[in-house]
Amino acid sequence: FQKDLSNGRHRWTVKHRYSDFHDLHEKLAAEKKVDRRLLPPKKILGKNSKSLVERRQKELELYLQTLLLQFPQATPTALACFLHFHLYEINGITAALAEELFHKGEQLLQAGEVFCLRPLQLYSVSQQLRLAKPTCCNGDARTDLGHILDFTCRLRYLKVSRGLVGSSNIQESSLPFDLSVFKSLLHIQISDCSSEQIEGLSTLRTSLETMNVHQSTQSMMSVLVPEAAEFPQWEPEGAESVCPVTALVPVWRQLTTLDLSHNGISCIDTSVRLIPKVEFLDLSSNQLFSVENLQHLYNLVHVDLSYNNLQVVEAAHTRLGNIKTLNLAGNQLQNLSGLSKLYSLVNLDLSQNQLDQLEEIRNIGSLPCLEKLSLAANPMCIIPDYRTKVLAQFGDRAAEVCLDSRVTTEKELDTVEVLKAIQKAKEVKHRMSSGDKKVDPRRQEGRPSRQGGSPSVLLVFY
Repeated sequence: FQKDLSNGRHRWTVKHRYSDFHDLHEKLAAEKKVDRRLLPPKKILGKNSKSLVERRQKELELYLQTLLLQFPQATPTALACFLHFHLYEINGITAALAEELFHKGEQLLQAGEVFCLRPLQLYSVSQQLRLAKPTCCNGDARTDLGHILDFTCRLRYLKVSRGLVGSSNIQESSLPFDLSVFKSLLHIQISDCSSEQIEGLSTLRTSLETMNVHQSTQSMMSVLVPEAAEFPQWEPEGAESVCPVTALVPVWRQLTTLDLSHNGISCIDTSVRLIPKVEFLDLSSNQLFSVENLQHLYNLVHVDLSYNNLQVVEAAHTRLGNIKTLNLAGNQLQNLSGLSKLYSLVNLDLSQNQLDQLEEIRNIGSLPCLEKLSLAANPMCIIPDYRTKVLAQFGDRAAEVCLDSRVTTEKELDTVEVLKAIQKAKEVKHRMSSGDKKVDPRRQEGRPSRQGGSPSVLLVFY
């Protein structure tokens, strides 16, 4: 048996064998006193003939229509599950979620685990709250919407991501949902959604500590300042402004970790002014061409800008301040001069860039706190004795630097000392040759200088 069902704009297909109908009928007969003679009998002879299959299809469809007419107010749970209301229909989805939380909600809250919801579920809850209907539609107290609201008010860790839509035509990326029902969230992760369908995110500004948003947005502004669509001019609450503004936007008071990796973000816009307490910022796997506005984040410690389109990072210390970890892997960097004043930097990942000149390492060789450096998969890595030549740029700190996740060996340190001695000799020779060039060339030829006099004579005794 196959039947197409719909709930307004959403459609789905239900497929069942006769045995499934038999099981359903037994439950309804026992629980709802449905007439046992209502279900068409099973026939053996000629069961595969086309005419019999078509007649059986019509009889079973009539059976379902009769059941739905028999329960116009509240569809029995067994029948709702049979028709996949709990997967695709708003009332069925919320009822199933409410019953799940009735049984497990308190246990989940006490365990402090991340709870996963789909946009379709959140959409259904949002739609139910907008309807002037009882919070319990089928008369079963276990499916009351109140169980969901109580749970969402106390939930601390939430993950929202799309799932399989089965046989339906539902496009979860187009379903708006409201997050304002979550009053105590500390952590949220949103994946494979559209920032345009997310409502109520700004209501989390007072409590949220960690926010991860992936494959969902083209700009930081749409996540951090959704009000910007209504107020073209705005300022962070408490900021001093010399020009008139149309809105004062509250800051994210508790947010310390922001992960916006794997999106389509092309610039770091001024919305970062609303996240002054952020310490961990991940903007990897986006489309950034420059590093801007991060000077507003005074507490920034760890920054991930890997796998973007960065070709140069100029005067990084003016934007990245006192960071300890910087990941620039997978970009197109050729020059490191902009990193020369990151004096607090401890970990630096420059792997998979376009660095081909060992001289560029001198720009970071004097960083006093640098301990871990990755240069793997750069053109310079094919240079003979690459490791020791890089470590030599760190002078007396060579032993303290872990290059490409490998601890420096004693043999390498010995080679580094030799390279340092050679380099020092070259520098002395260069200074001496530079000094000779400053001597009057006529003195070197034994001719009188401008002041006159005889050339000096050097006597050597053996």
